Amino acid sequence: MNDSKAMTSPLAGKPATTAQLVDIPHLIAAYYTTVPAYSVPEQRVAFGTSGHRGSPFLGSFNEWHVLAISQATVDYRKRHGISGPLFLGIDTHALSVPACSSALEVLAANGVDVMLAVDDEYTPTPAVSLAILAYNRGRSTGLADGIIITPSHNPPDNGGFKYNPPNGGPANTGITDEIEARANSLLKNCIKGVQRLSHQKALCASTTHRYDYLNHYINNIVHIIDVEAIKSSTIRMGVDPLGGAGVHYWAPIAERYGLNLTVVNDVVDPTFRFMTVDWDGQIRMDPSSAYAMQGLIGLKDRFDISFACDTDHDRHGIVTRSSGLLPPNHYLSVVISYLFQHRPKWHKDVAVGKTVVSSQMINRVAAKLGRTLYEVPVGFKWFANGLLDGSLGFGGEESAGASFLRLDGSVWTTDKDGIIPALLSAEITARLGRDPGEIYRELVREFGEPVYERIEAPATVEQKRRLAQLSPQQIRSSELAGEQIQSILTNAPGNNSPIGGLKVTAENGWFAARPSGTEDIYKIYAESFLGADHLQRLLIEAQAIVSEVLATPASQPKPESATDSKELP
Repeated sequence: MNDSKAMTSPLAGKPATTAQLVDIPHLIAAYYTTVPAYSVPEQRVAFGTSGHRGSPFLGSFNEWHVLAISQATVDYRKRHGISGPLFLGIDTHALSVPACSSALEVLAANGVDVMLAVDDEYTPTPAVSLAILAYNRGRSTGLADGIIITPSHNPPDNGGFKYNPPNGGPANTGITDEIEARANSLLKNCIKGVQRLSHQKALCASTTHRYDYLNHYINNIVHIIDVEAIKSSTIRMGVDPLGGAGVHYWAPIAERYGLNLTVVNDVVDPTFRFMTVDWDGQIRMDPSSAYAMQGLIGLKDRFDISFACDTDHDRHGIVTRSSGLLPPNHYLSVVISYLFQHRPKWHKDVAVGKTVVSSQMINRVAAKLGRTLYEVPVGFKWFANGLLDGSLGFGGEESAGASFLRLDGSVWTTDKDGIIPALLSAEITARLGRDPGEIYRELVREFGEPVYERIEAPATVEQKRRLAQLSPQQIRSSELAGEQIQSILTNAPGNNSPIGGLKVTAENGWFAARPSGTEDIYKIYAESFLGADHLQRLLIEAQAIVSEVLATPASQPKPESATDSKELP
């Protein structure tokens, strides 16, 4: 087993060195000059849980990719009758501006009405989602959709392309499979079939418009966060945008609502030289990583609460005076406990959304609140429709992505929003007089203290395929770390969608295993309510169970059942 902690770089948590900085001119040149080799699978278009990502240096993200995906998106819109404007946003990665230019050239050539940001401002993912939903409200035809040019928190040499359909959230697998297949067909034919204008003509096209994402987003914050409670408490807040797309949003938020909020770093630098490097020695703008967040953690005593967001501002990191950086599962548990007790206008039946690899603490909090738990596979796309129709009050991922309803119980965004959970940490601190770290300790005293870990192991393509196609009947063990196994799931209990792996649960612990969508590895997530020793036993037994399955292919295909699970007595 390759424990990620065992592979921690000696540079982890230290300031980035000059040698680690990407050569931006070289990177941009590679974007325009590298031609992907269709014969190499790694150089084709591949949508993961959050769009297509890659680097020009690896041939996995370059102009041909963006041109092909953009044309494929146009073709998808035509086939499905999506004729409203397309909201186009970018983050601060070096490749985002050139990729946006390439996308606009295709969109304009195809007569798509495109909404670019006023003053070419950077655009957080939630601002795009909010804009799509605002336009589509009350409409049944001529609906809008969106594209965000971002590789999320990935390293500085990466680029990315995400498509959000008219529901405002991340595209589901059916949509991305269709776009991916068309884009790869175009790549295979040397992008013949891509319509394109010059950049100047695209900018001047009658279909190219400007939209004030920043002010539309900021003016609506009052409808989801109790900003008056924060203002009247005078708590001191610190925020580090990590050089991301919301870098110019925070100061106007503070001014608009009279908040005692300090932006500790307002630098935009595509090398991200101001970061401390992540666990593997890479520069990565991950607000849930203690290694990447060393700068803000070091300032925790200056503020009552502080927070950060990743590069497209769809993830949050919360730093408390009491506990330092909160692990995502800890903060999500606090948020759920707080929201469902302090949003009186929410309907009594709205549910709690979580992924199958999020903490079991959430299950216990939801049960205490008397709320239905909606447990889904990894990927925020599974929450979009529930947030849209108001049946989900909250949706959150273990990777620090979340969104929730407005104060009146109506939809806010259907994509992850890093800004709103960050501001909610200030609301919680202001209204309860305790920071989220202190509140999590209260939850621990009531529900027990879980320990959680994610580790990785190598897997061949064939082994990954086997893991993704498991049936519960292939698991022969009846016990897990000394406890009777209660359930074995290969489909999520909330929506019966395939996990792409399995989850095994006992009374005080569980593990989940799933193949990586981008690397030749599989991941094991595990959690114990009986301490670190029990967690290690869980991980060892989980590896043994998975290894046995991977070594012995199933003799029959996975059964197609209404509920793919096995409950044990």
